[in-house]
Parts: sequence; C-alpha cells; structure tokens
Amino acid sequence: MNLKQLSEILGLSQTTVSRALNGYPEVAERTRLRVQHAAQKHNYQPNIGAQRLARGRSMTIGHVIPLSTQHEMVNPVFADFIAGAGERYSACGYDMKLTIVDDQNEEDIYRDLKSRGSVDGIIVHGPLMNDPRIPLLQELDLPFVVHGRASDIETPYCWVDVNNASAFQRAGEFLLSLGHRRIGLINGLEHMDFAHRRRAGLVAALEAAGITPNPDYLHAGEMTEINGHNAMKAMLALDTPPTAVVVASFIAALGVRRALDEAGLRMARDVSVITFDDDLSYLRNGDSIPIFTATRSSVRQAGRLSADLLISHIENPTAAPEHKLLEADLIIGSSTGPVPQE
Repeated sequence: MNLKQLSEILGLSQTTVSRALNGYPEVAERTRLRVQHAAQKHNYQPNIGAQRLARGRSMTIGHVIPLSTQHEMVNPVFADFIAGAGERYSACGYDMKLTIVDDQNEEDIYRDLKSRGSVDGIIVHGPLMNDPRIPLLQELDLPFVVHGRASDIETPYCWVDVNNASAFQRAGEFLLSLGHRRIGLINGLEHMDFAHRRRAGLVAALEAAGITPNPDYLHAGEMTEINGHNAMKAMLALDTPPTAVVVASFIAALGVRRALDEAGLRMARDVSVITFDDDLSYLRNGDSIPIFTATRSSVRQAGRLSADLLISHIENPTAAPEHKLLEADLIIGSSTGPVPQE
C-alpha cells in the first residue's frame, strides 16, 4: 500500500492524506481520524525518506564520541544513557548517528555534520569546565543538549544534569552524622565539570563541620574498577587512613570493595563507603537491599529527558534554551556504619 493507493481508497488528494498523517493543523480533525483509521486498516507505512525530504530534516540525532587517552567515554554509564535516549528517538521517528573520532578532530566532525545536514541535533557528552564544543555548536547554529553542564560557559544553552554538588554534600553530611571525621574522596577526572562539582559538594560539607580536607584523602582519575582499587589501597597505606570514603562511580566502588577485602577489612564495620549510583540496568547496586549506600540518579532517565529536550528544540528552533536539574536520592545500603572505635 502506497500513498497514491491510500488516497484513491479515501477519495482524497495525496497532499491531504500526507498532511493528515503528519498532523498538519489545517486538516480537519474528522478527516485526520478517518485517514489514520484507513492507514491502520490497510497497513500503510509512510515512506520515511520522503517524509524527511518534505520536512527538510534528516530525522537523525548525532552523538560524537571522542577517543581520548585520558577518559574512556564508552562505558556502562554511556550505554544506559544511549538506551534511554534511543527509546525517545524511536518513539518520535528519529534515528541515531554515533560517530567515534580522535579528540583532535572533533571540531571538524561537527562542522562536517552541519555542512552535510547529516543530523538535526547533537547530544554533547562529558562536558569540561570551559567546554569549547558549546560555543562551536552555537556558532554553527546546530541544536544541541549537553548531558551535564560547563561551569565556565555563561551563554545560555540547553542541558540536563544531576545536582552533583548537592548529592556529594549530602553524602558527606550523612557520614558526618555517623561520627566520621576522616573522610576521603575517590573522584572522576576533575577537569570534567561533574567531578569538579562533586568535590566542591563534599568539601562544603567538611568545611561546614570545621574539617579541613586532607589532600592525602582526595583522589581523582578515570572512574574504573582498577582506579578505585588503587586509590583505596593508597589511602589504606597511610599512617592514619580515612574511616569513610565517597566514590564518584559504582564501577570504581567495586574496586574500593576489592581493596578492602584484600586488606581484610569490611565495609561499614571498618570503612564506610558511599558511591554515586547511576542506577545501571545491567550492573545493579544489589537487589532488595543495596550493596552500597548511594546517591542515586538514573542515567537512563537522563537520556530520555535529554532526547525529549533536544527534539523539542529541533522542532521549535526559536524557543529559548532550557535546562533540567535532577536531584539524587540518598539510598541507605549495607556499606556504611558508625565510625569504628580505635
């Protein structure tokens, strides 16, 4: 069944049928419903290529992923974000274009995507404090949404982020309420905005309690299991190790637990651990009882919200930039307890 045949069955012009199926407001509601019913009855599937040509859009969302020697972007957190965003793309008729590129060539890729009309919009991942991609995309007039924020960019832009500072301040306050004073941090790379905010949140909690953060307790690096393990191992080797640590990633927290096991220590009893939990679909923080006490915010939901916001701005290009700030929940698990008696 093609558009011409469906039009003949309905006794309507192909233009009217096409406009009815695409929701044009000038088509009467009665006609629109009649056309939709006939399309379903006769299993009519629109020609996607023709729709894209008619709309003047590619109906594709771009994700440009830089390969970096410092930061591995393609990880379980990214996969869950993509899964959430992909749900919304599919529901709204958009495809996804994933481009892997050396970070030195990232600017050229954005310019090429714009000049070719390959994508209608971009999701920006892993923003830096002063991220050069944001002014570039604004210069190119290519719609975009940032997953996260860039603290040093003052020009308004669209973003979806979790309140990282609040989450880590709350984690610190919870540990302080349990009597901990020697509190460490195993953070992400701190030139990235989320990690900068997480450190600031924990430091704010400590300083409000009159505690000067110990530099030996503050570690930053790639959020991997091995880095979590090595950072915890280094802190345990100190003459006065921390009694609690806040970890920036559930994946790194698994390495922290391994380091404690190797040292013959138990979480909660000997060292309390709080992690940030992205509520990953295939790497869960326990079942009915969480393994780790955590500040939790679903990255898959962030993907859905980012996609919805970007599609809205693609379809309403004159709309003012918007943002969504998500709050993390504090989930009490079996990895925290009172400060141990010495």
